[in-house]
Amino acid sequence: MYEVCFYFWESTIFFSCKTVSNDNPPNIIFILTDDQGYGDLGIYGATDIKTPNIDRMANEGAYFTSFYATQPVCSASRASILTGCYPDRIGVYNAYSPGSKVGLNPEDSTLAELLKDQGYATGIFGKWHLGDAPKFLPRNHGFDEFYGILYSNDM
Repeated sequence: MYEVCFYFWESTIFFSCKTVSNDNPPNIIFILTDDQGYGDLGIYGATDIKTPNIDRMANEGAYFTSFYATQPVCSASRASILTGCYPDRIGVYNAYSPGSKVGLNPEDSTLAELLKDQGYATGIFGKWHLGDAPKFLPRNHGFDEFYGILYSNDM
């Protein structure tokens, strides 16, 4: 079985998994940061910011040079990444505030649910920002574990 840890740090999302044998799918580490420019990591040429651990992970695996966000705000971007849908299609238009009556629809499939179907155990640690009502929480969207904040630290 693989373990997938889905890290939503205040500005970073990580996917990480651990394989039991070489016959299993590869480890996945997905990093998404809020407010980061292309050249802010050493792997992409930064010289003023040191990112040796991220650079090493990229050099030992795969890293990508093009990514287009579907929205410039975190709730909508996160919803899009987790569901594979344009945020407008699933009703996420902006960043949710604490106590919001809306959030990521529990009926929409998420990447965590798809990975679970493939044998991954999932966890999310850090920033969620997709609704703080019980039905919108990460454990209701395919994550086995959650530890973090439900919205931005400045709200």
